Parts: sequence; C-alpha cells; structure tokens
Amino acid sequence: MKPRSNTRHLSGTRSVVRAISVLKTLGRSGSAYGITELGAATGLSKATIFRLLGALETEGMVSRDMATATYRLGPELIALGASALSTTDLRAIAHDELVRLAHESGETATLEVLSDGEILVVDEAQGRFLFGATPEIGRCWPAHATSTGKILLALTDPMPPVLRLAKFGSKTITTRVELDRELARVRHNGYALAIDELEPGLSAIAAPIRNHFGYVIAALSINGPGTRLGPKRRRILIPKVLRAANRVSRRLGASPAMIVVSDRKSSAAS
Repeated sequence: MKPRSNTRHLSGTRSVVRAISVLKTLGRSGSAYGITELGAATGLSKATIFRLLGALETEGMVSRDMATATYRLGPELIALGASALSTTDLRAIAHDELVRLAHESGETATLEVLSDGEILVVDEAQGRFLFGATPEIGRCWPAHATSTGKILLALTDPMPPVLRLAKFGSKTITTRVELDRELARVRHNGYALAIDELEPGLSAIAAPIRNHFGYVIAALSINGPGTRLGPKRRRILIPKVLRAANRVSRRLGASPAMIVVSDRKSSAAS
C-alpha cells in the first residue's frame, strides 16, 4: 500500500501555506497591497486574506498603513531575512553549481570576484579532460583580459577603475575604446566571452551572480582550450553557464525579475 503524506493531516498546514503565499506576494513588489489586491494576486477570498493579515500583523510579519489600509512586509520578517543573509556563504552556495557545470561541460568551472581591480578565484571545480584550464583558488588575473572580469566591470555600478590594459594574448583588449565597446556588448548579452585574451588558445564563458538587491557580486565561468570551446560548442554551453549562475543568484535571494534570461541566444557566441 502506498504511504499517504501526513501533510494534509497537520492542523493549520493550509493556513500556513496561504500565509506564505501572502508574504511572497508582498515581497515581490515594493508597493503596498490592499486586501482586494492581495486577494486578486493570491486567489484567496477577502475574508481569508483579512484573517491571515491579522495574524501576521500581530507577529510583526506585516505592517499596516492605517491611512491607506494597505500592507507591507513587517519588521520581524525583515529581521529574519537579514539574519538569513548574514549566514549566507557565497562559496558554499555556489559550489554545487560549479561541480554540476564542470560535469555537464567537462571544462573547469570557477567562481570569481573583483578584488583591487583584478578578479580573484575563490572556488573551482575541475573538468574531466586531461588537457584544460587549471586556475588556482586565490589566484588573481587582470579583469580586462578575462570573461569574469568583463562581467564584473560591465555590471558593477559604478564601474571600478581599470588602470592598465596590458596585453596577454593575441586578442587582449588594449584600448579604452575597445574595452567600452566590449563592456556594452556584455551588458546587452548578459554574459561575457574571452577568446585568446588571457593567453593564446584559452577560451572562457562567464555569467553574473546577483544578490538579493540585484547587484552583481561575483561571476561564474567555464574555461578551456579553444580547440574544444569553438563557436558551435559555445552556443551550447552559454545557456548552461547562465542557468547555473541564475540558480546561485536565486539562492542568494535575487528575484526572477533581477536575473538575466538564461535562454537568450546571441550572435556573440559565433
């Protein structure tokens, strides 16, 4: 006999689910909601919304504006969110995605952040190929010559200063005009490529990781030899890198509206 879930028998479970639905609805918008608007957004009756809001307000989970009879998230819920964020470890959250991406692509996957105008490798997962990129945790690279650096330069506001545009590979960007043009392309596409820029024969694809405010705080990438990461394979792997970065962003609290569409196709991959 198939065991039945005990969830339906738990007292108040349905009310808890409904209350969570109300809180999620309030959290998706910066605007306050009235009872009618909340009912329309959640599909619950006005009477149910009224009872739930009363309980949530008592516990400080929502706040009511007496003048407009509208509701927002309350101080207790905000405090809980801040507590959760304070215990968030970017490396711990992103590591499973690095491993998954390395397994799916076969290439080395890295997690990188900006540090003093350079990108810093904070975590990695090795690919399955014998010949591939071997970045080291703690190693720094010039931002303008890397896919992760381009992401972080393009999507950090204000953009960090780039003091030197030194040449490393045959296609390294060495002028400010070229860099500005490339960063505009990255903003448009939502991802970055670096082909023969950090060193000859090395290719990389990077996507941004956003926090709960929607700010780009890190980049996730795969790196490998250009003989494997040619145009056709890049077109296949770009969506995978974007989806992996988006999943990390969601776990960090970024809303769907903050996240780049992962299925976007662009001629930049060719």
